[in-house]
Amino acid sequence: MSGLLSGSRTAVNPLRQLTIDQLRKRTSLKWREYPDDVLPLWVAEMDVPLAEPVARAITDAVARGDTGYTAGTAYPQAVAEFAARRWGWDGLAVERTALVPDVMHGVVEALRLVTEPGDAVVVNCPVYPPFYESVAHADRRIVEAPLGEDLRIDLDALEDAFRRARAGGRPAAYLLCSPHNPTGVVHSAAELTAVAGLAQRHGVRVVADEIHAPVVAEGARFVPYLSVPGAENGLSLMSASKGWNLAGLRGGLLVAGPAAAGDLARVPFGVSVSTSHLGVIAHTAAFRDGGEWLDALLTGLDDNRRLLTALLAEHLPAVRYQPGQATYLAWLDCRALGLGDDPAAVFLDRGRVALTSGLAFGTGGGGHVRLNLATAPELITEAVRRMTSAID
Repeated sequence: MSGLLSGSRTAVNPLRQLTIDQLRKRTSLKWREYPDDVLPLWVAEMDVPLAEPVARAITDAVARGDTGYTAGTAYPQAVAEFAARRWGWDGLAVERTALVPDVMHGVVEALRLVTEPGDAVVVNCPVYPPFYESVAHADRRIVEAPLGEDLRIDLDALEDAFRRARAGGRPAAYLLCSPHNPTGVVHSAAELTAVAGLAQRHGVRVVADEIHAPVVAEGARFVPYLSVPGAENGLSLMSASKGWNLAGLRGGLLVAGPAAAGDLARVPFGVSVSTSHLGVIAHTAAFRDGGEWLDALLTGLDDNRRLLTALLAEHLPAVRYQPGQATYLAWLDCRALGLGDDPAAVFLDRGRVALTSGLAFGTGGGGHVRLNLATAPELITEAVRRMTSAID
């Protein structure tokens, strides 16, 4: 599985570089959760080799024996420079950042900074399942604000959720998924400005999970939440984990808006010092030197979205799929297939293809599955063949 990117003379599509035999030698969750006769397109791991600049940075650190506690500001500086290059945003201030072990650990810490136990956290369902788990772990309670029929933020539903969350005058937070997982929606500047206005009006603090920000489709533009008017007291979590497949090399960045710097100062020292030094080295190299590799990946993902659209139209026309503007995840509405609330169970049992069940994503997830597009085109083709066989 090798080949050149369409439209590029030099960059090789990372999604075409590994064979299934090579992938099955991996010991990570995606390839070890199920038996070998199951094709795994579920958890958010990519079937790619490590980007060369990242691999070089890690091996150089190991050769130096540089495996102690992390220090310095190279990571936030690299993210700030990436944000200026890619998103045209120069407002990421290195002095208003803190290292966190990973994004979801950072989410929990951010919620602890702006709310108290028992307070409400608003989420846009269907949404990334660990949002529910992390809010519960932080001893907060979920208030759902369902997405609209177009899978975008429903501002009326959000305002209603803000009112319910703030009932009795208690603090509340809004855990914003941007870009949105599982739908792949990229929130516009106008939408985020409206969100910031609602949050200000109702006294809700916004915590934005922006882990998928580097993974944006052609023609779409990611807008950092902290870049819009009214977001000055917001908090954001960023990482190279999704863009460069670094989940096993943990390292997240908590970023504060100008009015939230005081909150950031209360992050416990033990949180930042628990961040993996090798992880920080890897994430720094990705943001600083991994742009060419990322561009090749993004082109490959654009190709895979078009491939999945064509395959579903031909073989499973009853499945509704709106290609996402970001992430490498496809949100498939399978309700018309008549497979019940959990079609993923049917596809696994009858087709031997593992997808993520929509039920875990909260209200609106029933009858849906999430498919991981970050693999070789041949495996996407085989996955749709297996899904089709499961309903024949």
